[in-house]
Amino acid sequence: MTGRVVVVGSLNIDLSLACETIPAPGETVLASAVRRSPGGKGANQAVAAARAGGGSTSLVGAVGDDADGRHLLDELGRAGVDTTQVAVLPGQPSGLALITVDHDGENAIVVAPGANSAVVVGASARELIHTADVLLAQLETPQPAVAEAARSRRTGAPFILNAAPAAPLTDELACEVDLLVVNEHEARSVAGTSDLGTAVQVLVGRFPAVLVTLGARGSELHRTDQPVVRAPALAVPVVDTTAAGDTFCGVLAAGLAAGLEVAHAMTAAGSAASLAVQRSGAQDSIPTQAEVEALLP
Repeated sequence: MTGRVVVVGSLNIDLSLACETIPAPGETVLASAVRRSPGGKGANQAVAAARAGGGSTSLVGAVGDDADGRHLLDELGRAGVDTTQVAVLPGQPSGLALITVDHDGENAIVVAPGANSAVVVGASARELIHTADVLLAQLETPQPAVAEAARSRRTGAPFILNAAPAAPLTDELACEVDLLVVNEHEARSVAGTSDLGTAVQVLVGRFPAVLVTLGARGSELHRTDQPVVRAPALAVPVVDTTAAGDTFCGVLAAGLAAGLEVAHAMTAAGSAASLAVQRSGAQDSIPTQAEVEALLP
């Protein structure tokens, strides 16, 4: 794949705990394994786009001036992600995510944003964003910064917003979105309704295109007055779903930046996510282009 992807988003150290069940409120459970690894939605999506191969991927974000921040930058560099616009902020800790993963591979995550909450899109970052073929962002960084990034893209370059973690969108951000990517929970939350079908209708009324990821049921792209585009998922054993959504978004962005038809990009993204859930960890689970292509028809 060719094309330039710029990601605006978070960088976190993931502290993952493997346990039989995710604890309920007031409950204590024992973990069978502990894993500390690089993560963060922005960083994960940038790694996924970079591993999709052929193009260039840059990340705009922030880390603390600490050992965790240096480790995060080193790992991104090894993955081929340009980090020249990742600020190192003295006095701020790098982001940290506590992830519990149950025996079915499902997870619950709590994020301490640290430096991610101080991301600012300055002049040099805006210049970089203006060169992007696709701009991709999430909601682990401040919405004003994401909106500023979206305003900086060049005409014709789509802005993909992965509304995760789910949160109400400001008007200044919502009006910039070309493609909203949400899972079922996020769709219901952003739309403000418990019924998924109603949620999709609400979102299609607000955004030009809405892509809903459905886990084992694949993904669907909804647009006003156009047929629904569906991409299947592969039936695979699930080990850890931590970076599945991020993998999907990064590979989707890389595909669109390379000029793929949306259905083809969705299929590639779904195949990549299917590979990711069979492995533990976040960035460690993200597949290469060769691995994804081996699954494609």
